[in-house]
Amino acid sequence: MVAYPGPMPRSPSPGQTPDAPTSGGGSTDSTRQRIVAAAKEEFARHGIAGARVDRIAKQARTSKERVYAYFRSKEALYAHVAERETTALIEATQLDPADLPGYAGILFDHFAARPDHYRLITWGRLELAESADNTSGPLQATIAGKLDKLRDAQRIGLLDPAWDPVDVLALINQIAMTWAGQPEIAAAAADQAVDPSVTARRAALVTAVEHMFPRPDRDQRPNRLT
Repeated sequence: MVAYPGPMPRSPSPGQTPDAPTSGGGSTDSTRQRIVAAAKEEFARHGIAGARVDRIAKQARTSKERVYAYFRSKEALYAHVAERETTALIEATQLDPADLPGYAGILFDHFAARPDHYRLITWGRLELAESADNTSGPLQATIAGKLDKLRDAQRIGLLDPAWDPVDVLALINQIAMTWAGQPEIAAAAADQAVDPSVTARRAALVTAVEHMFPRPDRDQRPNRLT
């Protein structure tokens, strides 16, 4: 996160070096923002191992030394970028257990609008094995919260209790990210699908989730889940 000035000394944010420049002025803020933006593009394109700090610095119109003044390593810079992207994903994809097809559509929209996000998190899964074992981060907390919502929906009759909530969430996520994860089929669809539009792809996956987890009738829906 951007370090804001204040009267009390602060510990450095995750991935930031203790002596990193603080945001006492617009110039340092702007440099840091350019570094993060350039790093996001570089990591999405090349992964962590393939990313080069000199390219990030060049794209950000700064020096490698300046990059390392803000972030102690390339991995720390990736962690910062990934945290920002995860926060954006969490905020953009709220789950309504009474409308799981709609949730699938929201996920599809997010990754269709931000294909770099899918590539970025995929590189992290491939190259940072320990990230998959992290059970205390914000993404894991969000997953736990969504599973609780699904259990509540089963308890009050909105969702078939025969399903394990973890399977429900995993299946919907996978269906929603089908096109983001299969660019070769997306390319084929552009030429061979009856309707090659993005709207048609979205409608198909929403319909698939609707068949698996149909929306309850409106008179079945409570005002809120408790």
